[in-house]
Parts: sequence; structure tokens; C-alpha cells
Amino acid sequence: MLVLEAKLKGKDWQYELLDEVIRTANFVRNKALRYWMDNKGVDKNDLQKLCAILAKSYEWAGQLNSQARQSSADRAWLAISRFYANCKEGKPGKKGFPKFKKRGRSVEYKQTGWKLAEDRKRITFTDGFKAGSFKLIGSRDLNFYQPSQIKRVRVVKRADGFYCQFLVDVERSEPQSPNLKAVGIDLGLEFFYTDSEGNQVENPRFLRKSEKSLKRLQRRVSKKKKGSKNRKKAINKMARKHLKVSRQRREFAVRTARTLVTSNDVIVYEDLKVSNLVKNHKLAKSISDVAWYMFTIWVDYFAKIRGVHVMSVPPHFTSQDCSGCGERVKKSLSTRTHKCPSCGLIEHRDLNAAKNILAKGLGLKSTAGHAESQKLGETDPLACVEKSTQVKVSRRAKNPTP
Repeated sequence: MLVLEAKLKGKDWQYELLDEVIRTANFVRNKALRYWMDNKGVDKNDLQKLCAILAKSYEWAGQLNSQARQSSADRAWLAISRFYANCKEGKPGKKGFPKFKKRGRSVEYKQTGWKLAEDRKRITFTDGFKAGSFKLIGSRDLNFYQPSQIKRVRVVKRADGFYCQFLVDVERSEPQSPNLKAVGIDLGLEFFYTDSEGNQVENPRFLRKSEKSLKRLQRRVSKKKKGSKNRKKAINKMARKHLKVSRQRREFAVRTARTLVTSNDVIVYEDLKVSNLVKNHKLAKSISDVAWYMFTIWVDYFAKIRGVHVMSVPPHFTSQDCSGCGERVKKSLSTRTHKCPSCGLIEHRDLNAAKNILAKGLGLKSTAGHAESQKLGETDPLACVEKSTQVKVSRRAKNPTP
């Protein structure tokens, strides 16, 4: 599935109608959630039936496209099913009980309620709200795809306007020629990541660099009278600044992930639990700003379409163990240099961790000393990956999951 996005250009009255559409979709979602709370044994089909009842009970809810109402109910059921899954798996802490949304940000149409122009440069929404036709502004050309390939259309509201997302059913594949290069990645805060070859990518720190202007905009918001137009304008300016920071972070993650995938055949990174790491209040802001999870998601995506092997390994003791001899050298987070008293290896902490991560991913023992690390470059990474995969498959065959 490919997601193509374009900005919607229309008139002010059309934007107001889109606002009503999104509010109505959020109303249906909240009503479906309330129906589940008040009635035991409700399933997804019951929430679908509720949409027709709401359309008859509320005239303005009936103006929303029927499939858009069903999509809103599907969103409520997605939150419910996630809560059930967390309870069944025994997830520690909060289980993610579904909550009501005060403000909606999007509405999703399926096959009806919208129509594309012949030149694919305009879209018309044909439901009861009659928002009319909008011009599509973007760099992606929809003429490459048939209308039947567009499975869903999503309208998203952001601080700088409304956007339209097209979910296109197409298989994306861009295989690359193998170069027999394997690399381990250690994600950090001092550097965005350090690989096992010693290459380092600087941490951009987009939020930290914009904190001064964000605080100034926040002070302007607090000085305005609540409910006034000037306060709404100040809030919009602050929201645009936050939107810019998030776009910078996303663009950096996409660009860095693509570069990493196109340069290697095997990538190994540590499986970090970011939700647990941000509980450290001294590092929470920096961890959120660096966006490790977003980066790994894009690495997995580009690796899938390019045929690159990607593995995640447990992060336990990757920074403490020596990559040369395997000796466990305990060090605090502020100690940035690894010094092994056993073999005398001295190198940057992140580089040592990256080498251990690569050795874990390829199934090589880090306790074999410098001789094993020299053989690492002579080892076929793809053969190691295939071997480790066969071992995992054989273990699953012996101990099948219920």
C-alpha cells in the first residue's frame, strides 16, 4: 500500500464544511465507543450497525457518507481490539483503555463519497455536506495509477491547512545489487547513530534548536484573552512551528534510513523500548526529539522494498561488553570511552556497542578476541543471516507456539 499526499486548495466556506465533516466523523467514533462501554459483548459488526442508527437519529450525521461513518466506527474498534490484545498478552502497566477524542483531525472515505477529475488534479466530495471541488497541490502524479487502485481517501487537518491522502494498492519493489556489506547500528543521543565501521551521523536536535522560538510563541498565547481571535491566531502560529519541527524530524529520518539501506545488505540495530526509556524524565525530551522509533520504522520499510536483511537484537550489555575479548566492563552513561582492562582495547563507547550489535545479529561470539573480529570482515553476511534464520525456523518447529 502506497500513501500519496496532496494539499487541498479551496475557499474558506469549503474549509468550514470540511471541519464539520471531521467533527461528525469524530462524533460517530465517540458514539461507537460509548455504545461499547454501555453494552457487554459488543463486536465490530454491532458498531457497523450503530452507524445506520446514528444517521437516522441525527440529521447532520446522516449527511456524512455511509462508508465514512463505518470507517469512524472501525477506528473505535481498532482502539478496543488493541486494548483487548494488551490485556490478553498481560502487558505491564496501563493497558490502553480507549478514550474519547475531544477534537478530530481526519476523516476517511472508502470507495464512495469522492470523485477525481479526469486530469487527476482536482477532487470533489459528493456526500451530504457538499464541500465541493478542491485543487490538489503536490509533487506526486496520480495519473500513474488507476482509480480502482485507490482504496481509500483520507482528509487530514493540520495547522497549515487540509491535506488529502490517497491509499493506493500497489506493490513497490526496488531491488538493489548486493554488495556483501553488513553493519551494526548503535542509536544514541550524542550521535544519532554510530555504525560498526566507525561512521557517525550527527544528532540534528530539531526541537532543542527551536525551543527558544517555541517558548516565545507560547508566552504570546498565554497573554491573549481566552476565546479571542488573537488567541486563536497565536495558537495557530505556535502549531505551525511545532509542525515544522515534526516535518524536519521526519524528513531527516526518511533520508537517513534510505541512505543506510542503499549502502548495505545486512543491517542490525538494537531493539529499544522507547516507551520505557522516556520514563527517565532527565532524558525524555532528548529521546523524543531524536525519534529512534520513526527511524527504525523507515529502515524496515526501505529494507523490505529493496530486499535488504534487517534484524533487531536485544540491547542488553551491548555497551558494557568488550567487542575485542568479550570482557564485561561496567561503565556509567556519562563514560563515553570504552577501556578494556583485559585486552587493552580503547575506543568510543558507541563504536564498541555497534560492533557487539553486529556480532549478535550475525550469530558470532564476541568472546573470541581480536582474531574473530578480523574474520568478521571476511564472513559472508548473507550466509550468516540465512544460517541464523534456519536455526530460528528449526527451533520453532521443535517448539511450536500454541
